[in-house]
Amino acid sequence: MDDEIELIGDDDGLLVNGNPAAVEEFLRAEGLWASATRLDLRQLDTIFGVGADAAQAASGVAANSARWLKLTPESAQLRVKYGLMESKVPGVRHAMVGKPGSIKSWLQTEQGSGALLSNPALLSGAAGIMAQAAMRQTMAEITDYLATIGEKVDDLRRKQDDAMVAQMVGTGYAVERAMTIREEMVGVSETLWSTVDQAHQTIGATQAYALDQLDTIAEKFECIQVSALATTARQAESEVPRWLAVLARCFQLQDAIDVIELDRALGESPAKLDAYRRGLKKARLARRKLVSGHTANLLDRMNTAVGTANAKMLWNRSRCFEVVDSANHLAAGVHNFHGLLRIESDPRSWQERRLGPAADLGSQTIQKTKDTAPYIATGVGLIAFVAVAGKKLQGEGTT
Repeated sequence: MDDEIELIGDDDGLLVNGNPAAVEEFLRAEGLWASATRLDLRQLDTIFGVGADAAQAASGVAANSARWLKLTPESAQLRVKYGLMESKVPGVRHAMVGKPGSIKSWLQTEQGSGALLSNPALLSGAAGIMAQAAMRQTMAEITDYLATIGEKVDDLRRKQDDAMVAQMVGTGYAVERAMTIREEMVGVSETLWSTVDQAHQTIGATQAYALDQLDTIAEKFECIQVSALATTARQAESEVPRWLAVLARCFQLQDAIDVIELDRALGESPAKLDAYRRGLKKARLARRKLVSGHTANLLDRMNTAVGTANAKMLWNRSRCFEVVDSANHLAAGVHNFHGLLRIESDPRSWQERRLGPAADLGSQTIQKTKDTAPYIATGVGLIAFVAVAGKKLQGEGTT
């Protein structure tokens, strides 16, 4: 039926497939037309063109219009509204919709002529293309992210004396070239694959190098002198975004390689496609877990540094403020980075220690004296303390 719409969902998004007019009507009725991305399912013609029935089914699907929606609170409501059910492909749920707003039965879906669910091989292929769509969406988001910190990325690209960074830049050019050629092809030839088949090693080595750099920065927060902590925090505020940019680029390039690998899997062994797709997902989750472990270590060290600085607020007011301010900027950047890569984490932030009235006045006096006459700051500040608050000052300053 021309008004039948297929909904196919996985952990990353939702595919809406059917007659072009019906798909558009459906998505506009749901208020999601503007956020839907067109998917090209013509690849299924050649991938599953073995046997008359498979070829006919694939051609029928490819003639339809397929739109993909990133999983958001709004698109997730469609999964609930239309009751997507488990399909024969692990991790993929499916439903058939008649006229916008009505749901056809599950039995009708499985028996429907040309429906993706009626042919598990076609559904597996569609799931692979959906996985590619999710990867390409993340790649686009990383491009936007890198544009917002373009200065940091340019700094790294100019740092050609760093062999690891230089290798990543070269690999990036090769991968981008392969993706451009892929757009004009159906499937991936051996010639094209040979241009990027060693990219995994370079991307992995660069990722490990960037994580080591974050660990080195984190270790510098172990000092106990507030002035040194302030200097470290300022340096980290400049350096950490650079290495987060490198890590984001590594994820982007790895996603591009995964897109190309799925093309190969789609063409070489459709029967093993589901296992390959699940394997890529596990590998992606493992990368996220690895990176989150290192960024969590950095945040923990920053937390300790803020605690150290706050404990010495009385005599190091401006330096303490610097540590807290830099830590908050760093934490906000890490949280944005986590959101980009879909790493679950709670935002972190800190506040300067609040002193009692007398201690706060004394702290301000010491800081002012340090700023104007640093060599006599301690003595003058102590006299001011005693004059203002006497013994009470000591109690407030240590609480």
